[in-house]
Amino acid sequence: MNIGKIVQDLWNDSGFNRLFDHWENAVMIVVACVLLYLAIVRGFEPLLLMGIAFGMLLANLPLSGMMHMEFFSGKSLSEISFSQILHEGGILDVLYLGVKLNIYPCLIFMGVGAMTDFGPMLARPSSMVLGAAAQLGIYGAFILAILFGFLPNVAAAIGIIGGADGPTAIFTASMLAPQYLGPIAIAAYSYMALIPLIQPPIMKLLTTQKERMTVMTQAKPVSKTTKIVFPIAVTIFCVLLLPSVAPLIGCLMLGNLFRESGVVDRLSDTSQNALLNIVTIFLSTTVGATSVGYIAKGVDQFGNVTDATNVGFLSTSTLLIIALGLVAFSFSTFGGVIFGKIMYAVTGGKVNPLIGSAGVSAVPMAARVSQNVGAKYNPSNYLLMHAMGPNVAGVIGSAVAAGFFIAVGRALGWI
Repeated sequence: MNIGKIVQDLWNDSGFNRLFDHWENAVMIVVACVLLYLAIVRGFEPLLLMGIAFGMLLANLPLSGMMHMEFFSGKSLSEISFSQILHEGGILDVLYLGVKLNIYPCLIFMGVGAMTDFGPMLARPSSMVLGAAAQLGIYGAFILAILFGFLPNVAAAIGIIGGADGPTAIFTASMLAPQYLGPIAIAAYSYMALIPLIQPPIMKLLTTQKERMTVMTQAKPVSKTTKIVFPIAVTIFCVLLLPSVAPLIGCLMLGNLFRESGVVDRLSDTSQNALLNIVTIFLSTTVGATSVGYIAKGVDQFGNVTDATNVGFLSTSTLLIIALGLVAFSFSTFGGVIFGKIMYAVTGGKVNPLIGSAGVSAVPMAARVSQNVGAKYNPSNYLLMHAMGPNVAGVIGSAVAAGFFIAVGRALGWI
């Protein structure tokens, strides 16, 4: 028995031997560890960020065989070989089909609908204006992306990142720009998770201390009938207006109807707990796994690259998408806060401008940030329920914006 040869073979077959074959993968492993630190130690939305970071880690470890982005990269749904994925793919390849087929985004929306109380928005209809204003980043990033040379369909998918709505970004990208689904999804979910880090500086920059200390009065209560009729009416109106948004709006409002009807408590509980938690694990982990530093087009049975191209996550176009996503998100926060200031002036100081930042779609993360910033300047101030109004309005607003882009895409032949 040749012990030396056995040791040499074990080394050659180990991931340690291939760890630095492509520096891009090593960089992504470091990035994954940093994101895990932010999720676990700093507590930055760990429910999302931990899955994203660990999926990123798994996909970039050499020879793990869990994710093969070469099966998906640059391919539309019709070009993907489902047979190859089922026979040769790893567990993350199979789970990622739920992203490509838009199953996870719709199920996430059902869970979000079951968790969401539209009462604050219905009690203060003016908060819908803040939700609409916070979609400024979507259209601003769309224009910027075109100026940077992206095709209009890709620019539209990039713009949706500004809504801070991961499921909607995935839904839109899978239809308009499937070749960029990975980076767009990563950008959307990463910025959602980093809301507590990104939004407060913008909010403080745009408001005065007096505005931040504004105490808002309790809005009028909303009847149960109104809460039941609302999801039905919104579904009818939005789907008739933009049929392309039916999967998202339909699932969102079905989940909300489970909640408000009061006759299907088990379905409501399952949607907002077990189902949402399971889908969140699948979605966050597989989205993170798309962040592969180096994508091989061909790998033989020994793991040797036979036909590779350096088109992984660290490509120029991907990094530009990440940057544009941050700009989009910042613009959306800017739009919401500025309109909050306008409402503060119009109402004679009765509306705290900080709730405008919650107009992005990240429920309830953005509303919690509004509450935390406001409480820092006035500990007796309770803005959470007031901020939930524009927050839930933003969910509908970003879905409608996505439906608009998809409808335009079909009319102009982008799809």
